[in-house]
Amino acid sequence: MTTFASDTDTLTRDALTVLQPGFTGTAAPDWLLRRLGEGLASVGLFGRNISSPDQLAALTAQLRAERDDVLVAIDEEGGDVTRLEVRTGSSFPGNHALGAVDDVELTREVAAELGRRLAACGVNFNWAPSADVNSNPDNPVIGVRSFGADPALVARHTAAYVTGLQSAGVAACTKHFPGHGDTNVDSHHAVPRIDADPAVLGDRELAPFRAAIAAGTRAVMSAHILVPALDPDRPATLSGKVLTELLRGDLGYDGLIVTDGMEMQAISATYGIERGSVLAVAAGADAICVGGGLADDETVRRLRDALVAAVRAGELPEERLADAAERVRKLAAWSASASTMAGARSVVAAGVPEVTGEVGLRAARRAVKVTVTGTEAFTPLTAPPYVAALTPVANIAVGDETPWGVTAALTALLPGTEAGTFGGQEAGSAALAAAGERRIVAVVRDEHRHAWMAEALDTLLRVRPDTIVVEMGVPQADPRGALHIATYGAARVCGRAAAEVIAGV
Repeated sequence: MTTFASDTDTLTRDALTVLQPGFTGTAAPDWLLRRLGEGLASVGLFGRNISSPDQLAALTAQLRAERDDVLVAIDEEGGDVTRLEVRTGSSFPGNHALGAVDDVELTREVAAELGRRLAACGVNFNWAPSADVNSNPDNPVIGVRSFGADPALVARHTAAYVTGLQSAGVAACTKHFPGHGDTNVDSHHAVPRIDADPAVLGDRELAPFRAAIAAGTRAVMSAHILVPALDPDRPATLSGKVLTELLRGDLGYDGLIVTDGMEMQAISATYGIERGSVLAVAAGADAICVGGGLADDETVRRLRDALVAAVRAGELPEERLADAAERVRKLAAWSASASTMAGARSVVAAGVPEVTGEVGLRAARRAVKVTVTGTEAFTPLTAPPYVAALTPVANIAVGDETPWGVTAALTALLPGTEAGTFGGQEAGSAALAAAGERRIVAVVRDEHRHAWMAEALDTLLRVRPDTIVVEMGVPQADPRGALHIATYGAARVCGRAAAEVIAGV
């Protein structure tokens, strides 16, 4: 039974309950454990908190020793965005690859296996899936995190993902409401704007969220985007018209609403995190996600005090804060119960074939699209090649800690493979010089969004037309090279699937 410090009043406890902070380190700091005793109900984990499955299990056990129903959240989409495998790359190919295969049962299996891995480590709340329709190919932050550009496809795979993840006792958090796909600005840096009329929004952006709600998603994450057709003044996270009138009212959603990271510049640089948090709860948000960049007790204290002060000043109704806190506790209770039931199902199913970790590799292999653009059939390589990785700057959601590409997988299949990373105007010439006489495998990520990358490929293919091109982003550009391989994502298993094609395995 969870208990709280006797000197913590109800209002202060509720203010702590709605926060989802992060922290630094691979063990829980004293201040975090103390806040859990005072009413904090959620903790957010990032790559910096994870070194191994055993360490993560020990960390979550440490948190539950202080509060047995704590919500332990993580941003584990699989594919390009992974925290569980931040240092190795994901065992799962990500949404765009799953959308390319378009097998909803496969998507459900992948999500269920991912959920089982999270649950085994004590994580019970996943900030996934991304239900954004990637209708703008120049989107700098969604891209392969989306199932695709077709609303119906995104809707059916979002629902399958929610079902699979929650079958493992892990709450799904469908994001980024009302849809971040038609943007060309990253909300980590500024406020994106979607200028679509209500009919388009209803048919395109909202379709996957309707499907997620019908599938029983336990949480929905708001986006820091301005959609004038819904609210001309405030971004969705701070808009009662979006969160309360549209999501709660029109769509009939009754689960937890959590914000995207409040330290993102779209909020922190315009409203500030304290004012932004008050406005978000007043608008209908139930949980305040903060901690991707801000991860200390001072941040928690500031946000707690801002919420309490807003209630006492009459700016935030006390009933709204109490309702938000109750929704957090309700989800915590569901997670505790669902985790127990999922564990019981695993025991009952002992001896029955389970989906294994290989489902991720199987999905990645099915997603690969191979195009032979030359006149001759492609002959798999038998000699080690030179891998030229034309590497763009990673967006903040993906981060630059996680390795990507085909080098490791090709080295395992063709020992002696060498590689280099190139960028900028001279990337093509530099790659040619580094490769020497070796066969070149050029690896790109969203060629269509980077003029320098396209120019580098022009240079490579003009001199070495036998170059193999591997596109690990959204394959929007026309296929080229002696062989063009589209993996629909840059996860570790996507790299392996591409390497298997190159080596003829």
